[in-house]
Amino acid sequence: MRGIILFASILSLFFISSCTNNDDISNLKAKGEAKYGGVFKFMSAEKITTLLPISSSSIYTQRVGSQLFETLLKVDPVSNEIVPSIAESFKINNDATKFTFKIRKGVYFHDNDCFEEGKGRELTAHDVKNTLDFACSKTVDNEIYWLLISKIKGAKAHYESSVKGQAPKGLNSIKVIDNNTISIELEYPFVGFDKLLVHCSLGIFPKEAFEEYRAEIGQHPVGTGAFKLDEWTEDKIILGRNPNYWRKDNLGNQLPFLANIEVSYSKDKKSELLAFRNKEIDLVMQIPVDEIENTLGSLADAMAGKTVKHKIDIREALGTAYYGFANTSAPFNNKEVRRAFNLALDRDDLIENTLQGEGNPSKSGFVPAMLEYHDTMVKGFPFNVEQAKQLLAKAGYPNGVGFPSISLYINAKQGTATHKAALGVCKQLKSNLNVNVSVKLCTIEEREKAIQSGQAKMWRGGWIADYPDPENFLTLFFGENISNASVISNPFKYTNKVFDTNFKNAMRERNAYKRTTLFAKCDQQIIDDAVVMPLFHQDFMTMVNFRVKNFVTNPTEIIDFSRIFIREPKN
Repeated sequence: MRGIILFASILSLFFISSCTNNDDISNLKAKGEAKYGGVFKFMSAEKITTLLPISSSSIYTQRVGSQLFETLLKVDPVSNEIVPSIAESFKINNDATKFTFKIRKGVYFHDNDCFEEGKGRELTAHDVKNTLDFACSKTVDNEIYWLLISKIKGAKAHYESSVKGQAPKGLNSIKVIDNNTISIELEYPFVGFDKLLVHCSLGIFPKEAFEEYRAEIGQHPVGTGAFKLDEWTEDKIILGRNPNYWRKDNLGNQLPFLANIEVSYSKDKKSELLAFRNKEIDLVMQIPVDEIENTLGSLADAMAGKTVKHKIDIREALGTAYYGFANTSAPFNNKEVRRAFNLALDRDDLIENTLQGEGNPSKSGFVPAMLEYHDTMVKGFPFNVEQAKQLLAKAGYPNGVGFPSISLYINAKQGTATHKAALGVCKQLKSNLNVNVSVKLCTIEEREKAIQSGQAKMWRGGWIADYPDPENFLTLFFGENISNASVISNPFKYTNKVFDTNFKNAMRERNAYKRTTLFAKCDQQIIDDAVVMPLFHQDFMTMVNFRVKNFVTNPTEIIDFSRIFIREPKN
């Protein structure tokens, strides 16, 4: 559920200094090519305001939070398969209504003042239960409640009955069998439940942290990850190596190798590229193609030593960029208007001429291809200006006459690829439909408030898979996920009984082919109802300093820093 849709909270006190990194690794020697030590630096395009997992719904926050917190299961960055993490194994009963997890022994929380004598204790099944109970509770900080409350037995009633904070009693359907075993009973058969549990927002945290920090828990992250919080200021976040981390690599080296990770904030992409050229940072993500050679020169120049040596990796991400419509507010409460906007957009031109080839135009459905799901099962919007004009006229706006001026809310900086794409779309809509749509650049917080208040009728959105399953995309449109308290799930306020029925049936279906077919019907319904304007499926492009080793990207755009090490190249 993360992606470019973000949770924005107000941070009243923005200087946090947690435990100082006293981990001396200067004498540690790694087997093989790896090397301990060094600082890895990169920039975030958005400010990070909370690191509480259930509040971390943005890709920017989750890139940091996933270094601090761990989930029951995780996605392998190379194979994209679901693999063990906090849970070393699990089993499913015959009808897929009960999942039982064996919790790994020897996993310790970070040292923190919330514990007795400041020493982190061992994680148990009780911590898993407390975290999941909290994730099913009605609290102002819980942005991912909808992930679980329709799936875990009794969770919806628990959510509704809870008040601020955790409900007095936990869910009876989440049972601690012993310190290292926990079972979760579901409302209905759901074979994809294990995939859901890799979600970064379900990172396990201890009850002591909640009891100690309460409203400020988002600024005091306590997890079991490879890194811990060392410093948090207005300008940067510094993570330090967790010396008590449980994982080792295949040579027996204790992870992680890095001493620190430093995250600062970029003013714009050009300044970020300049910082990379000057070796002030080691990584650039979402590189604007038209800026690379202007700032860095060619890759051949870099390899020849004329500029910083670097590697570029491009892979198709499990993500969709789109513009959202307020489906219950004029003029977008009229399906003909929404369809007209979609038919009037030449997506090929947008990619080829505006974005310089970045991304793949959305020619099929909202959901990108993944695993056994083939997006070609869904028929997307063709570029058809005449049909678009006819639909707009049918809606009462012949040749755009009488159509209100619309502000397109874009959380981006001027001159970025996102801004350029918005200008390109607005230009096409004016040329093809004679409607006036203007770009309103704003912050994440401003955009979210505008959506929540109903002021935003059209806005930029994006969705990057938390786990490789069509359900993760389609749950955005599920009618039961509408909430006035959240702009994360179904901010379009879309309701359709056919969609909801097919979605529920797909969730309960155990046969892979039938399940995929039902999800494809849901995807087609989204297109037929023109709930949003799909633009393109994203590419995840990264550029990393050549000194950084073991850097692996994946389609969910989460990076595992625990195996990265730094080795300066020989001149």
